[in-house]
Amino acid sequence: MTTETKLPFEQEDINSYSTKNNEPAWLSELRIQAFSEFEKLPMPKPDKTKIDKWNFTSFKTHAVESEAFASKEELPEEIKAIIEENGNLYIQRNNTPAHINLSANVKEQGVIFTDIFTAARDHSELVQKYFMKDGVKIDEHRLTALHAALVNGGAFLYVPKNVEIKEPIQSVFLLDNPDTALFNHVLIVAEDNSSVTYVENYFSNVESNEGIANIVTEVFANANAKVEYGAVDTLSKGFTTYVNRRGVAGRDAHIEWALGLMNDGNTISDNTTYLMGDGSHGDTKSVVVGRGEQKQNFTTAIIHFGKRSEGYILKHGVMKDAASSIFNGIGKIEYGATKANAEQESRVLMLSEKARGDANPILLIDEDDVTAGHAASVGRVDPLQLYYLMSRGITKKEAERLVIHGFLAPVVNQLPIEGVKKQLVAVIERKVQ
Repeated sequence: MTTETKLPFEQEDINSYSTKNNEPAWLSELRIQAFSEFEKLPMPKPDKTKIDKWNFTSFKTHAVESEAFASKEELPEEIKAIIEENGNLYIQRNNTPAHINLSANVKEQGVIFTDIFTAARDHSELVQKYFMKDGVKIDEHRLTALHAALVNGGAFLYVPKNVEIKEPIQSVFLLDNPDTALFNHVLIVAEDNSSVTYVENYFSNVESNEGIANIVTEVFANANAKVEYGAVDTLSKGFTTYVNRRGVAGRDAHIEWALGLMNDGNTISDNTTYLMGDGSHGDTKSVVVGRGEQKQNFTTAIIHFGKRSEGYILKHGVMKDAASSIFNGIGKIEYGATKANAEQESRVLMLSEKARGDANPILLIDEDDVTAGHAASVGRVDPLQLYYLMSRGITKKEAERLVIHGFLAPVVNQLPIEGVKKQLVAVIERKVQ
């Protein structure tokens, strides 16, 4: 059973937007297909979180046009602090590509890094090959169909065979207009024997009464490729966010996620990695801080199809005030994935009486000759740790701060860009005050 939803746009609006962007026929047709399926599909059903009253479809305008940045000097100070001086960088301002820089060395190796619409026009067959087919599918549920119909931003990164990129590639998605609705799509393809580190920041410096963010990322690491993916999400309180980050790893490929999930509004997050090839490897580390009355649901899954595949999940969350979060960790080993190993750990720290955290480790095993394990805990700050620190002259408040930072450090320390790492530490500091 589905519930009828009144959308603030029609098929003609989608056609008009597609024409304005000079999109290839396949993308225009995909949008219309998704729009026609939207109403027929059910909403996602995150475990133990009721989202029927959340706003995922009401917004003032589909695409906000903003001024580009003529130079980095025009950037907000908060953005300057998280980018590298001469880094490989894409900045999107609301729904507008606002700045891009790719070093000559990287370009010469055949790397493509651009906004999603330029990629769809200039590299149409390559984008079509991967866009919402084997990663996130249009018809998974209503929000994936809505995303496909309304994509209004995002980035494309392509690394050719045998190319190893040493310096990080970074995207910054800046929301500085309260009317912005974000339907962002990031597509990363690493061909055989290649490697790349990609880091992105979602940053809003304005409040929004009914902002929505529908974000999809697809990462493809082909045979023996390695993708390190870091992200810090800091959307403000008024945004209701659905974010789906999906990875597909081929034979002997590695996909490693380091995610700082720091939105202040209600959030659903789905991070799934498919280990398709033999010897493939997936590693997900994520940290969350919830505050106020926000409600969040985080599902992290690694699905093993390949023999000798390795999957590791580490999730640490801190809840304060009346915030509540569900942490689902899923390790699934499919039939035939012999010698696979699925390990996971979820830990939640609660800082107040009304805060709620629920850690649910789930193992689904359809093969005998495998290894799997899990650990989960939900509790408050260890009084013995506080006592030890306070016995050395540290105040209780400072002792709590040190314990929290130590609790979250395993993920924070994985972020590859120093400015982004400092940003995440500062966000944690602000949210736990």
